Parts: sequence; C-alpha cells; structure tokens
Amino acid sequence: MTDRIWLSSYPEGVPADIDMTRYASMVDMMEESFKAFANRSAYSFMGTELSYKQVDELSQTFGVYLQSLGLSKGDRVAVMMPNVMQYPIVVAGIMRAGFTLVNVNPLYTARELEHQLKDAGAKAIVILENFAATLEKCLAATPVKHVVLCALGDQLGLLKGALVNYVVRNVKKMVPDFNLPTAVRFNAAIAKGSSGTLKRVVLKPDDVAVLQYTGGTTGVSKGAVLLQRNLVANLLQADAWFQPALKKVPVADQITFVCALPLYHIFAFTVSMMVSMRLGGKLILIPNPRDFPAVLGELAKHKIHVFPAVNTLFNGLANHPDFNKVDWRNLVVSAGGGTAVQSAVAKLWLEKTGCAICEGYGLSETSPIATCNPVTITEYSGSIGVPFPSTWVKLLDDEGNEVGPGQSGEIAIKGPQVMAGYWQRPDETAKVMTPDGYFKSGDIGVVDEHGYFRIVDRKKDMILVNGFNVFPTELEDVVSQMDGIMECACVGVPDAKSGEAVKLVIVRKNPEVTEAQVRAYCRENLTGYKQPKVVEFRDELPKTPVGKILRRELRGK
Repeated sequence: MTDRIWLSSYPEGVPADIDMTRYASMVDMMEESFKAFANRSAYSFMGTELSYKQVDELSQTFGVYLQSLGLSKGDRVAVMMPNVMQYPIVVAGIMRAGFTLVNVNPLYTARELEHQLKDAGAKAIVILENFAATLEKCLAATPVKHVVLCALGDQLGLLKGALVNYVVRNVKKMVPDFNLPTAVRFNAAIAKGSSGTLKRVVLKPDDVAVLQYTGGTTGVSKGAVLLQRNLVANLLQADAWFQPALKKVPVADQITFVCALPLYHIFAFTVSMMVSMRLGGKLILIPNPRDFPAVLGELAKHKIHVFPAVNTLFNGLANHPDFNKVDWRNLVVSAGGGTAVQSAVAKLWLEKTGCAICEGYGLSETSPIATCNPVTITEYSGSIGVPFPSTWVKLLDDEGNEVGPGQSGEIAIKGPQVMAGYWQRPDETAKVMTPDGYFKSGDIGVVDEHGYFRIVDRKKDMILVNGFNVFPTELEDVVSQMDGIMECACVGVPDAKSGEAVKLVIVRKNPEVTEAQVRAYCRENLTGYKQPKVVEFRDELPKTPVGKILRRELRGK
C-alpha cells in the first residue's frame, strides 16, 4: 500500500517518518541517557532504586569483565533472568562491550535451553541462580564456556540483599540444588571488572544487537536477527508515537513506566526498558506479574504514567479486589500487545482507570511494534491501529497478491524495524520475506479505508467447519463479554462430520454459570457453524510466561 492512507489518522505532531540517523547503535542512545539523566532513578526493584549514573558505571564494569574473557566482537552472550536489577545492567554491559545479546526464557526446560544455546552459538551465559539447575543438565552439550550466576539480592545492598537471598534459598526453597563449579558470581565479576577499563567498540547500524528467539509455540524456535538499526528504529518510532500522551505528564514529574511483562520478551524489552531509558524515565521492575497482590502493592507506592501489558494481565489486575488501592489518575498510556485485547477487558480497564487501552501489534521479527492505535483514543477500537511512522503494511492473498480494504489477507510488514532474517536459517527467512522486502506475519487481517488494521486471526489457529472459516479471536471476544466469564479460549478439534469442530474452554468468574447458559449465549450471538461443539470449564488456562494463551495445549485435553 504505497499511498499510506493511514497517515491521515495520525495524531497531530506525530511524524510520517522518523530520523534514523539519530543513533548509530543502541549504545549511543544508552550513553546519551546515562549522561543526561545521571542523577535520576532509572530502576526500582523490591524497594531499592538504581540511578542512571549507577547503571552507567556497573554496566561498564560488567562489560570490562566480559571483555576479559577473550570474547570477540559479535560473540553471543545469553541472559536467562526474570525482571531483576541485574538484567538492565547486564544488557547494557553486553552491548557496550561489543557482543550480541541472546534473550532466554527463564522457564525453559533443559531441552529448550540446550537448543537455543547451541543454535545461537552462545559463548557465555548470565543466569539467575534459581534456574542454574536447568543449565547444569545441558551445559556440557552447549558451546557455553563462561557462566555468571546472579542472585535475587545482588543489587539490594549488603544487609537487605543477604536477607533476601537467605529467604529465597532457605525459606521459600526457590533455588534447586546445582553444581556449576566454574561459574562466577555476579558481584565477583563486577569486582574483577572494576580494576579495568572498557575498550571502546565501534558499533554500526548493521551490527547484530539481539537474537530474539521466536516460534517456540509453533515449532522449532528460531532466532530473529535484530540489528542495531532495527532496535533504534522501533525505539524512535515508539517515542514519537507516545508523545501526544506523554505531553500530559507535568514537566516536574519523572515519567514512570511499569515493567510487569518479562524483559526477555521483545515487547517489554523495547516498550518498557528502552523507551523508558530514552525518555529518562523510571522503570518499576515486577519480578512475578502473576502475584497480583504483590504487583498492586508495589504499584501503590508509585505515580504511574505508562503501563504496557497483555490482555490477561489487564484482566487479572482489573478484577482483583486490591485494584483500587493503586492511584491510576496519572496513567496516560495503557499499551496493549502480545495478544488480542478483548473488548470486555478494555471496557473494564477504561471504567476503572480512565485510560483507554491503546492496542498495538507486532512480532519478535519487527522489534516488535509494527502498528498501534493512536494514544489519543478515548475508547477501545477493536483494531490493532495504523502502521507506525516509516512503516508500510499490506495484505496478501495466498498467491502473494495485495488485496484491498475490506478483504482479508496475510499481514505483511516493511520498515526499518523488520529483522535481517532468522539466525543461520536462510530457508526459513526465505519463507517469510517477499521479494520486495515485506515480512509475512502469518496473521490474517483486514484494513478499512482509513488505514486501520484489524486481525482476524493466525493462519494456523483458524478452524475449518464444513468449509467455513471460524476465527477463534472472534469467539473469544464474544464469549468473554458474557456475565460471569473471567476468560476463555477456543480451538479446533477433529470432527467426523464437519472436519473440525469448535472447542470452547472457559474460566468462570461466577461458578454458577452453566454450560446451558453458555450455549444459549452463543446461539444468540454467533451464527450456526461458529457454535462450540464442546464446552469445558477449567480453573485456569495454560499460558506462556508472557501471558499468551497456549491454544495447542487445549486441543488434546
């Protein structure tokens, strides 16, 4: 779509294109912020705060330690940690030392971890000790030669840190026994690095910044190669996009971001950590977003401006009895992503906070944001918004031809945030990239005459009932609006008569909701072939650590 019809839908002041020459690398951006905001608080974690100056010094020191290991520019360093204070220090240290970051899900099994470390060719790993037992099981089969062990209390001060570590290890028993005799403790690595000087590494826009693994829920996990310029682009795009809302924050206030989504996931990595750093914001690190009382207890201590989350997190928090203990009056951006935001959840969130969820869309392959609703919206739109500045999006049919407004097709994205390809997988890269440089997302969408895109569903999740396409997202959105329903998911299951049938799995808010009531509601709101053949009630839905519902796990049960 060469005419970019969506530009007329941009809020005032948002540019059609961004200036990509502002930074040659993410390190340039980081170091600018370290200097400009030296005395500001950069991170808040478990009641302890770290200034930009401290992050600057600690990351340099950690970079010195990594360089002392004899690694070469571009070597991969894996990071397997939740949202703890060491994460941003380590990431900045890896990049400033000239190495490539490999984000690893801390909840991986040994099999999954082994695959990723081998595939990435990681030479070193920085890991929270809670997950060290998993690493021990597969370490010998990987190329990793250096292990740095972090503990939850490392950056919380001597007394508090020791107390936290004691409780984590001995009271809560959160650190399984492990044996990694050559591993170096994080604080020891910092001590060693403090005696040296960081060797400056010239990073160029086309240098690899991050290997972001994706596709683990659809098959073999692949590393999306995100270049320095990809991350810089998405950072500047998001900054420009958020400005109309951020202007509402008083000049005297430091913009505060909530980071309840895991930082190893590209959504939180870019939208929470990097955008906050660029703006000189304070990032509240939430280590366990599933502990709603703890999350709300922490948020009650702060003035909150930007809250990125997924549908399940918005839903869980808004339905929690402690929700109103948090002062939501300063919230100016509620950024929804990762998976579709349901209208019932968006309605409840708006009622309770006064800040409409601004839903965006993207993938690991797009660093991640490709489209977003304007931050000036006052109600839920049901769409994924319009393409970001400097971004082109079109819809393709099965033959690769572009389809027009109102017709469904595969969403294809072109822009400076689109990955260079999959790590050492030219065959997989060729499957998703078009000759004219568009990335094929695997998502089916439609676009209206104003350039607003709407996801119909994933290709792979579509259910075929008697030749009719049934899209799970539609059913889930409809059923979630029924009184007494907390959340739901639907999948296709084999059926002798219709090929596939709809299976609907529900978590009830009100235990008195019956199958008969659900079926009556569906009959009233959905056409015949979309009716669920199987209705099942559960206490919870299987989810990834990011909060995406694992539909595949619902099919076989």
